[in-house]
Formats: sequence, C-alpha cells, structure tokens
Amino acid sequence: MTHTTQPPTRPTATSPAPTPPTTATPASQTPASPASPASAFRALHTPASPLALANAWDVASARVVEAAGASAVATTSAGVAWSLGVADGDVLGRKRAVALVARVVRAVAVPVTADIEGGFGRDAGEVAETVAEVLAAGAAGVNIEDGAREPGEFAERMAAARGAVERAGGDLFLNARVDTYLRGLGGPRTRLAETLERAQRYVRAGADGIFVPGVTDAETIAALVAGIPVPLNVLAGNGTPPVAELARLGVARVSLGSAVAEAAYAVARRAARDLLDGGGYGVLTDGIAYPELNGLLAAAPEA
Repeated sequence: MTHTTQPPTRPTATSPAPTPPTTATPASQTPASPASPASAFRALHTPASPLALANAWDVASARVVEAAGASAVATTSAGVAWSLGVADGDVLGRKRAVALVARVVRAVAVPVTADIEGGFGRDAGEVAETVAEVLAAGAAGVNIEDGAREPGEFAERMAAARGAVERAGGDLFLNARVDTYLRGLGGPRTRLAETLERAQRYVRAGADGIFVPGVTDAETIAALVAGIPVPLNVLAGNGTPPVAELARLGVARVSLGSAVAEAAYAVARRAARDLLDGGGYGVLTDGIAYPELNGLLAAAPEA
C-alpha cells in the first residue's frame, strides 16, 4: 500500500549546516577541525553531482579507483567474497569481511563505504555487532540489503545498526538496499508501492539512504526519488540512463556494484582463452603497466 504522509527525514547531504555562534572564538585563533570520514561521505550525496562509485574488492582495486579520481571508495560484497574464495550471498564470515574493510580503509585517503550483505549476522543483535566492528575499522558507511527477508525483520536490523553507531558515539552512513526490483518481489503493478513502503519503513528505522538496484527506466527512478525522503542510490548497468540524466531525475548516488569485478574476471578468462586456444596475447595490451600499478601499492600505507 502507498503512504500519503512521509516520515520525518534524516539529515542528508543537502541539509544546511548550522551557523556557528557569532560569539565563538575567532577563526584565526581556532584551528579548523577536519570533517570526519562519515560527514565527508554524507556530503557527497547530492543530485547536483551524484556520488559515482566504481566498486572495489581489494586494496589494489581500491587504489586504482582512488587514483582515477574517485571521491570515495565502495566495496562490492560479491567481489570481496570471490577474491577470498567463497560465493556471494551471506557465505563469507564477518571476521574476514571486516578485516578486508580495515585494509582498504588504511590504504586510501578517501572515505570508504562497505557492502556488508545482510549484516553478517543471524539476527539484529549480530548485525549490530558487525556494524560496530565496521565502524571501528574506520568505514564511513555501510550497505545492508533486505534480500528475501520480511520488511519487519530488516527494519529491526536497520534499527540495531543505528543503535550500534549511536552507542559507539560515532557516525556512519547507513544505506539500506531494497531488493524488490532486483529479485522481482511482488507483482509488477504493486512493486513500486511496495518498494516505497519498505524504503520509508527503513528510513524510520534509521537508514540515511536507500539503494534500489534493478531499476533502469527513468519514470520509475523519478517516482522513487519523489517518494523517498533520503538520498536515492541506483545500480548502473545495461539500459541505465547516463549519470547526467540520473542527476536530472534526482538520484544522489550511482554504483557499479559487482560489475567491475565481473569485468576484471572476464579479462582473465579472455586472456586464458586467447593464450590456450590461439596462442595469442592481444587482450593484454590494455592492462595497467606494471610500474604504475606497483607504484600505487608502494605509495599506499601498509594495509
């Protein structure tokens, strides 16, 4: 069912910052405090210039993305899982997942948001533990997906995640992924209303942003923007409008998800087939040169 009354909005990137009191110590005598990674990351969510995330899966890919000019690095849970030798889909253990997040955070100078699947926990309490560990690892945000869970159960997970951040006295951008379109949940005629209902419920539970993968048509994207009171994140793929058009529609964040890792593994397969089937090496011509790639890792803090 649809809602005509919108829930209260959480602070977003477009919210004006409070004006400092005029009686404060003169700026010339007070050193400026650097913005926290989370507040810097939060400020990047604006339709005026959508946050573009080419998702990484290890330190090397994160350094490559950062060197390309990215203002933030996002991990892909699928790419992370594959690189660590397991399948995507709540198979990877929390300890290994958080350790990877910590290594990426140490290796780059930009904010890092971590894809933590459904929260690496059997219940809301364990999700809270995961979020506390990711926050301690230095992440600026997390992505948590509802998957096939009932909306009520996922709202509990989101509320637990928000509670963990508040208890730690920290800040973390909580991006709630709604999988109605990705998984084809519900009927086509009611899917938009169901998605909006879930999104609003998750915002009330503590989400700072909503991620709806699987949507590519401009009309639906515009309806999602209009009905969701926090920044909207979409997954780019075949048929997705260009970033400039997504900005016009009001999208604040665009992710490539696991597609970058998939493309990298496709290159490995093409190179192997080229070599094994025809004895050729043509696919190697577009690779990053060894000195450049090695230099990126040499210049990174020890991860």
